[in-house]
Amino acid sequence: MMAVANTVGLWPRNNISLYSPTAAPHTHGKPFCSRSRCQNCTTNSVDVYPSKISDRVLMDIQNSGIIACLRAQSAEVAIEAARASFRGGISVLEVTMSTPGVFEVLQCLVQEYPALSIGVGTVLDRENAKVALRLGAKFLMSPAMVKGILDDVTEYQALYIPGATTPTEILNASNAGARIVKVYPVSALGGVEYMAAVKKPFPHIPMVASQGITLDSVCQYISSGAMSVVLSDAIFDKRAMCQRDFVLVNQLATIAAFTAQEAIRKNRESLSQMQP
Repeated sequence: MMAVANTVGLWPRNNISLYSPTAAPHTHGKPFCSRSRCQNCTTNSVDVYPSKISDRVLMDIQNSGIIACLRAQSAEVAIEAARASFRGGISVLEVTMSTPGVFEVLQCLVQEYPALSIGVGTVLDRENAKVALRLGAKFLMSPAMVKGILDDVTEYQALYIPGATTPTEILNASNAGARIVKVYPVSALGGVEYMAAVKKPFPHIPMVASQGITLDSVCQYISSGAMSVVLSDAIFDKRAMCQRDFVLVNQLATIAAFTAQEAIRKNRESLSQMQP
């Protein structure tokens, strides 16, 4: 059954645990964000992930097949949209630097959802990278390779996903130490065909397809070699964000999460059939 967002008392609200089979409410402490935007929470869970943060994020990216890219007109809208997407099954989320109060949003979300992989996107300099890492970002994304950020994330055991356009840029990013590379802007470069073409010479380099990807093309990107895809408007629909329609955001996130899981399953079945 498709999950839907709670339409009563969206701000602030009690959050439902993503991992409890009984969907028990979180326990709340004192709010630490301004205007009581979010609440502290605790969860009981078994540590089944690797101990290193970057390894856990990489595993989450591979297992989910989606990095949700959140841009919002305010911090309040960003936090509520993120909550709606998490209820829909999103486990990896980047909040872009263009979102007002991006670091406040980050701090709120990482404390509300400590088990999820939450990071910051469109990071263009080391100064902002260091602030994001200090506030708990588990990964950083850039549209291009930013020198020095790889060193910064190593200190915090976080993951850096630089953007690359050409085969040369992809290889250089990998050789510099990037464990995964974002192929950007993939739609403008030829979409699925381009993704498949650049993956052929670099089967050992994990890649994320980013820019202009729709829900109906997720399966094609996964089957063409992408470990994951970045979805923005496909989840955080512009009209829904403007109208604060978090029910729709939740529904789109649910569809996206299911679509990606099906794509991963089909791709694994296809690969297993190819093995002798």
